[in-house]
Amino acid sequence: MKHLLPLPRRAETGPGSAEIAPGSSVSGPAPLTDAVRLALPVLDLRVLDLRVLDLRVLDLRPGDAATAAVRVEEDPRLGPEAYELTIAGDGVRIAAGDRAGAFYAAQTLRQLLPAEAFRSAVAPGTSWTVPCGRVEDAPRFSWRGAHLDVARNFLPKREVLRMIDLMALHKLNRLHLHLADDQGWRVESRAFPLLHEVGSHRPQTITSHKGEAPAFDGVPHGGHYTLSDLAEIAACARAREVMVVPEIDVPGHASAVLAAYPALASRPQERYEVLDRWGISPAILSPLPATVDFLTTVFAEITDALGDVPYFHIGGDECVLDDWAASAEISAYQASLGLETTGDLHAWFLRRLADALAERGSRAVVWDEAFVSGRLRPDTVVMPWRGEHVARRAAAAGHDVVATPVFPMYFDYAEAASPEEPAGLGDAITVADVVAFAPAPSEWPEEERARVIGAQFQLWSERIPDGRTLDYRAWPRGCAAAEVAWTGGPAAPEDFFPRLEAHLARLDAFGVEYRPLSGPRPWQRGGTGWRRHRPGAVDVQDVMRHLHELSLSADSTRPSL
Repeated sequence: MKHLLPLPRRAETGPGSAEIAPGSSVSGPAPLTDAVRLALPVLDLRVLDLRVLDLRVLDLRPGDAATAAVRVEEDPRLGPEAYELTIAGDGVRIAAGDRAGAFYAAQTLRQLLPAEAFRSAVAPGTSWTVPCGRVEDAPRFSWRGAHLDVARNFLPKREVLRMIDLMALHKLNRLHLHLADDQGWRVESRAFPLLHEVGSHRPQTITSHKGEAPAFDGVPHGGHYTLSDLAEIAACARAREVMVVPEIDVPGHASAVLAAYPALASRPQERYEVLDRWGISPAILSPLPATVDFLTTVFAEITDALGDVPYFHIGGDECVLDDWAASAEISAYQASLGLETTGDLHAWFLRRLADALAERGSRAVVWDEAFVSGRLRPDTVVMPWRGEHVARRAAAAGHDVVATPVFPMYFDYAEAASPEEPAGLGDAITVADVVAFAPAPSEWPEEERARVIGAQFQLWSERIPDGRTLDYRAWPRGCAAAEVAWTGGPAAPEDFFPRLEAHLARLDAFGVEYRPLSGPRPWQRGGTGWRRHRPGAVDVQDVMRHLHELSLSADSTRPSL
């Protein structure tokens, strides 16, 4: 019980052990037994309770449910995502508040097995013993997220599905999928097909670092998900108790959209291209009604494909509003709405989109720049990337908050200030930094702490060109983030790191190419080319000081790092 991660609320070990092996039997209500089987694929559990099972889903075999190795029951008293796991000599009993609770109980049971239980298959005749004991558990936060930027560097569907599997292992339950940015549009649109036909690819990608002469790889880059792909991703995620939160970042970050449909620009006479470099672009969508209609249609396509979409992220960050101010048509429209500034118009535009999403049953989510105007819908969720001060302001204003600060939750930063590291945005965000994070600081008033609904780590992909690099960036820092989001954090290092060491053997068995705690393996190093980290190019403490100044001044522009 001492090596569980994330740490459960209560765990105790008793005398004796229970035997469990592939092919063991499981009984209970269909949604719960289905969740247990999915969380323990290597066991290939046999379902016994014939009365309550969905014959279309489960492979049923006759047997005696009373003697099943794993017995599952629903207990509404436990609440959402909560569970009790009891292991005795006669088998395993799971009581769960809902399907999610059963799924997480099974993930805990998997961690009590040897690390071999995290492989895709085991040798015939394998049998394991599990120490007797009891776990009582429930998460502190309802939002335990991972952000995946597939716009800057596209990741094939297989990588997204694998990320969902890894999130499920760690009881993470929100996949924030960043689907559009200046460098690419990543989802099919049947209403506006040029979005994916034109906006999904670029001729090359910049390889130089800030301060160097621009250099490019000369290699075309692109890709997008079909709406059917999105439906598949969402279905796989739901089965693993992960909710997909799509993001279409507007009105800035719009180069890929405007390359396909320049008429939506504030300066439609200009020619736009999908960007082949990083940084903030002045390209911005017009706030006029035609743009709102366009986006409402695209949002509807995405939500229809994903199915149930409780949250939809609309960005709102890094907007250069100069083109709005310079447009006579937009200025006249602003005046007709009774708005004094382009900042007010920016807020109105996002509010209009949030209203359209609400009509379809989705709550809008925004980055914190969109909050500073104070004109958001009250139910809009704010992600304050600029740190604790702006997070507290959003919470005090009555908004639900998901803690997403650059430090320590931006995993595009290197884990050490060393040229051995692969290229990262800055120095350095370590596992120890992450596990020391408190998403809802104890010194805040209780009403503000109650507004923090969770935490999320960000994987911006300018320096994540492929799945192997994604593994390296995400884990084991993602393990620490899962600990903080589940328990409320922070954790004591002397308690956390021994558990993490044991957990890394599970990741080895699963096939995760994580960054070892001692530093990169020889083949994970940056080498001498563009993938090599430049220590000191961006210092995280300097960034945090600058972000603090921005949060205090309500400046709506993120620094170009």
